[in-house]
Amino acid sequence: MAISKPLRRLLLVLALAFTYVVYDFASEYYAAQSADASAESGVEAFFSARRHARQGHTNNWAVLVCSSRYWFNYRHMANALGMYRTVKRLGIPDSNIILMLADDAACNSRNKFPGSVYANKGRGLDLYGDNIEVDYRGYEVTVENFIRVLTGRVADSVPRSKRLLTDDRSNIFLYMTGHGGNEFLKFQDNEEISAFDLADAIEQMWQKKRYNEIFFMIDTCQANTMYSKLYSPNILATGSAQLNENSYSHENDQDIGVAVIDSFTHHSLQYLEGVNKTTRKTMDDFFSTYSYDRIKSTAGVRTDLFYRRLNETLLTDFFGGVAQVESVEDIPNSDDTRTASGSQIPLNAESSTTHHVKDNREASSMADAPELNPTGTSPSPSNLNRRKSQLQKVQKPSSMDDWRRGMKLWGASAVIGGLLLWALRS
Repeated sequence: MAISKPLRRLLLVLALAFTYVVYDFASEYYAAQSADASAESGVEAFFSARRHARQGHTNNWAVLVCSSRYWFNYRHMANALGMYRTVKRLGIPDSNIILMLADDAACNSRNKFPGSVYANKGRGLDLYGDNIEVDYRGYEVTVENFIRVLTGRVADSVPRSKRLLTDDRSNIFLYMTGHGGNEFLKFQDNEEISAFDLADAIEQMWQKKRYNEIFFMIDTCQANTMYSKLYSPNILATGSAQLNENSYSHENDQDIGVAVIDSFTHHSLQYLEGVNKTTRKTMDDFFSTYSYDRIKSTAGVRTDLFYRRLNETLLTDFFGGVAQVESVEDIPNSDDTRTASGSQIPLNAESSTTHHVKDNREASSMADAPELNPTGTSPSPSNLNRRKSQLQKVQKPSSMDDWRRGMKLWGASAVIGGLLLWALRS
């Protein structure tokens, strides 16, 4: 049966209209898919940069714990005080150090040198001296107080000097020494903290944005088992002895009558004594000095949770103070800025120095974490505005896009209407 000419024209018009609709739908679909992919890649790049841009810490803290009591554990107190002296010498102020000593060997009646603690039999350096601030001493050194310090869950009555007022820009050196075993460390010969307790406490710190990176060092028997359960990111850990292995003292002092320091800590302090605040020595340089002959045990290092390369991580990123200044670009002239050396500096611009004190950190520890760019610094206002405008472009169409779509719809309607009139014309 022959198809009439008007019907053929009508079928042709319908085929053209269908083809146009399919083409328009396909182009819109692929454009949307491309925009979504671009947005997702941007988000992934942002969070990836946040995870890996770890050079941007602005302050350093140290938590030093001696968990042993009694005179015969003199060496454990010397371990902690040796680390205390070293981090202070390398630039971390007392305001950024939490020192926990379970006993006061300096004032023990058996001490032949009252008010002093020495870490070598030559007694050339008094680790106690006059310039020491002990934050937790004696029976204050408990597992509960230690976990509360790390997680920030302290009572309102606790003074600011006893609080770890860190934020997500803080690098923390966590040092522990005492008697321990497989996945535990004893406190006061009365209680113990397990590797699981420590791992969960550090995870709380990560969730609450209380650190940027942590360097965990522990000197005890079977020390390496204490960091085996850690699972939070940005943690570098080292210990003095592996599973089923003891950690030994370095030397005895016949006048004092006990061992004065442990071998692992002695080796670490001896190495650190040769560096200063401006050193370019790295953690890789430090770990490469580990030797069974020197330490008398198999020291271990765990790096799988740490995102930076050890040969690019400076010793002073954890043992020293930092003095980093964050620049702010494109600041407009306004009442909230002031001129310094010909440049506009915002009154609230963050500038972290070596003397970064606790009083200035409490407010920032409760604030939301600042956004990081790939260089590890806070973005400037112009960069923030640019990011917001880009997100707005991705999230919703502009008025120009709406106008184009409207014109396309009207144009298509006019063309199809004209073709229909042509097809139906007798």
